[in-house]
This record gives sequence, structure tokens and C-alpha cells, in this order.
Amino acid sequence: QVQLVDTGGGLVQPGGSLKLSCTSSGITFSLYDMGWYRQGPGKKRELVARITSGESTNYADSVKGRFTISRDNGKKTVYLQMNTLEPGDTAVYYCNANLNGVLDYWGQGTQVTVSA
Repeated sequence: QVQLVDTGGGLVQPGGSLKLSCTSSGITFSLYDMGWYRQGPGKKRELVARITSGESTNYADSVKGRFTISRDNGKKTVYLQMNTLEPGDTAVYYCNANLNGVLDYWGQGTQVTVSA
């Protein structure tokens, strides 16, 4: 049974930081491209950051220079370090695992709220 568990969300003031974690089970983690997506209020789900199995990364323009995605294959975990958070970053953040566009799994989501 495949499971992705997203943790680390919460309420933070503008300018603050949070680190999200997504721990997997039931997949050969090292083979998967991993991503973080988010869905803000009234918005479509969008890609935030992605890290391939070969550890290449790409980011949405809105988070470049502020967010960092990383992975630990030994712990089967992907992270999203979020710095200098803005109210526009408020969203539910979802972890995604994808293998060659064929196998695709999602975490349950974790709420991030940026507010004074």
C-alpha cells in the first residue's frame, strides 16, 4: 500500500519560515520524481517545486530564491524549506510522487497559513 504523509504545516507570520516533510512508504522512493504542489483559496493546484530522481530541481517563479526542495533517499523523505513566507503562500501543500508519468501518488496535504 502506497502512502505519502505530509507534515510540517502551520501558522506563521510574514517573513517567517517553515519546513515541510513528506515521508513515503510502499514505493521505491529513489526512483520517483518528487514534487510539492499547493492549492490556495479559490485557486487551482499549482507546482511549487520538483526534484527528480537524479536530484535536478525546478521551482515556480513565485518561490525561486525563497524555497528549497531536497530529498533523503535513505529516509524516503522529501522536504520543502520555505523562507521569507508571504501571505500569498497560504495554501494546502501536497506532496507528489511520480514515476515516468505512469505511477502518480499524492499526500493528504498540510495547511500553511501566512498571516500577521
